[in-house]
Amino acid sequence: MIPEEFQDAEFSTYRVTNEIQRLMYESAREYVERFDDIRRQEQNSLGFIAKFGERRLREIRDPVKRGQAKRQHNNFGLGKTHLQIAIAKELIRRGVRVLVVSDVTLMGDLSAASQYDDEGEELNRLLWGAINADVLIWDDIGKAKTTDFRLDMYYRIINERYKARRPIVFSSNEDAETLAERIGDAAASRLFGMARGRIYAVEGPDYRVMGA
Repeated sequence: MIPEEFQDAEFSTYRVTNEIQRLMYESAREYVERFDDIRRQEQNSLGFIAKFGERRLREIRDPVKRGQAKRQHNNFGLGKTHLQIAIAKELIRRGVRVLVVSDVTLMGDLSAASQYDDEGEELNRLLWGAINADVLIWDDIGKAKTTDFRLDMYYRIINERYKARRPIVFSSNEDAETLAERIGDAAASRLFGMARGRIYAVEGPDYRVMGA
């Protein structure tokens, strides 16, 4: 399901205003164009992450220095989700089974399902979808509050997709180190291995503020 605010997100509607966005756009286009070959490889995934993670920013106690760091290392509004949705739409048109999830919603749904008195039926249904989709578009991974249960879910989903060579196209406002803290080292190791050579650490002007 495509989020309402991204119903019009296409490669043709992505506005390139700087070199960072050009890199993101070209890497996403290339991924789609070469997908039939890429999907068979061990390194078959794609990720857009921060150079300076959100968690790292929150740890700066001085508000002035934190504000300066936010401006210097902005990772919000670069169009990461726009490009993820554009990838999803292109692949769906080819008949690829794509599941689009946001981290907070997915982890919230999994946590809630784990409390149902249904012998794990709803939890297993949600996990089956996340594990077995041909391509998983995972927006803002690492955003949800970390718990032991969620660390287990991150590892279970990523590891099963890793073993089956099912791609993940992910974005995060964390950098490589802070993302590993959020989802667990083991899950991060698998995820980064799947996207080796196609992980782009980005920062730049806010795409939304610029009116794109």
